Amino acid sequence: MANLTLDGVNLCPPPFYDVNLFGDGGFTEGRICQRVSDELSCCLPCPMTQWVYPDTFNTLTDAANWVATASGICCLFLLASWACLPVEKTNRHYLSVGITIGVLLMSFGFIIPLAAQTDQCYDKITPHSMHTNPSCGASGAFLLLGGWAGVMWAFLRSLSLHLQICWQVLVGRNFMIFAQAAGWGVPALGLVLALVFSGVSFRFGETCHINHTNSMEAFWIPLLIFAGATVVITFATFGYCIKVYLSALGDSSASTEGSNLPTHSSIARSHYSPRQAYRRVSRVIGLQWRGIAIVLIIIADVIFFSIVFVFQDSNVESATGNPKTNADWNSCVAEAGGDKNKCRGDTSKAAEAWSLCLIGSKGDKDKCLSKASSLVVNQATVGAVLLLLTLNGLWVLFLLGRWSMVMGWVDLIPCIPRRRRHEFVSADARHDDKQETRAYEMLSKDTNVEITPLSPVMKSPPEPEAGRSTPDYFGTTARYHAPSHSYSSPRPPSPPRWNPNQTFATSQKAYHAPHYDDMNPLGMNRL
Repeated sequence: MANLTLDGVNLCPPPFYDVNLFGDGGFTEGRICQRVSDELSCCLPCPMTQWVYPDTFNTLTDAANWVATASGICCLFLLASWACLPVEKTNRHYLSVGITIGVLLMSFGFIIPLAAQTDQCYDKITPHSMHTNPSCGASGAFLLLGGWAGVMWAFLRSLSLHLQICWQVLVGRNFMIFAQAAGWGVPALGLVLALVFSGVSFRFGETCHINHTNSMEAFWIPLLIFAGATVVITFATFGYCIKVYLSALGDSSASTEGSNLPTHSSIARSHYSPRQAYRRVSRVIGLQWRGIAIVLIIIADVIFFSIVFVFQDSNVESATGNPKTNADWNSCVAEAGGDKNKCRGDTSKAAEAWSLCLIGSKGDKDKCLSKASSLVVNQATVGAVLLLLTLNGLWVLFLLGRWSMVMGWVDLIPCIPRRRRHEFVSADARHDDKQETRAYEMLSKDTNVEITPLSPVMKSPPEPEAGRSTPDYFGTTARYHAPSHSYSSPRPPSPPRWNPNQTFATSQKAYHAPHYDDMNPLGMNRL
């Protein structure tokens, strides 16, 4: 039975469509078609993932997009903390900032399709490309740029660690300038080459990926070269660390645990004893183990994604018999004397068996999923790749984030409630209960306060009207400025109070003569 369309008669059995019924719009090279005859090619309805995977595949891609959204939020938090908080709260470094920006750009490749909710197909058999769908171009560009940036900054961080540990090179301003130029220049160049010579389109899932044409030369091979170099440098550094550790175990020299080891490159490595070298290496590893971990995670994810996507792309392309996608089809048929079966590989034969199953089941894909499994990567592997790519932001926050960042935001934002402990003391406390009662002035250690004059018992006598006078040092008002980190408050000096009942001293009544209080001390020796 043939499907009737608005433009004419569909000569292909359902669920397939005749390619002649559609124009040249969209990404025509992304059509999944099989040659039935020289004049007829039948194409699978778009999108392809709807026919080769179960219905849970869409749920899996949506979950990956939401995980990417959470990763993007984590990266934004880190970048905002590094930009707004002091360095003692964040311990920021330009290598960490570069990796975080790369992961954020990669996350945008999954966030944009989630926000746009655009259709993947230009027509019934043709997927959208970056030229026909703006969100496709944006998501694909962010994914390629983020992948390049993540790999480059991982390579630069691994190179920096290798120079410090293995060659005792102090990476400074020159390396930072080189890292900024290479960390952003190479990804920008790689993105331009990939978009110009290959392009992006909806291949599988809601995110646009690089096309098959020239993808190996323009994107995958250069990317994997830097990823492989990162792996080699990292394992070479680990090998040197193991060598230093084994040398330290066999070193019988005296320990120099308290020595200050130089780190500049002017001193040769031969000047270090094995124990000194081991302590130096362990110190660097202890400071940068988080960066090493995130480098290994990003490189592993990129390599895993590259292998899976290239394998998926090769299978899909080899399964089609369209001469537009298989340029050597006509030459193969001519060399085989017209025998087309000799030009079909195992994948093409499996695609033919799957197509016949779809025709026999009248488009019921569930009955033919077992035959489609040999054409594409299984759903579990694709889901693992997508989730690993989208989880990078969470790993970055876990390894590069610090709890002091949260406390720094609490101190920075005034609207966040916080507990404050104030200490109050009396600056005019009375020791003599018989004196007149006065109001107490409460002082806080957090403010600049004014100290009132002292109690009358400590004041100097009034000045005489004539003659020599003594300045009143205790009656003036002094200004007290509390230090910013002080936990004390000013207290007035108190006169000593002695209670004979609390000691073993003899009371005054024991040796005072009678009427001693009525005697004039100036007339004691008057004759």
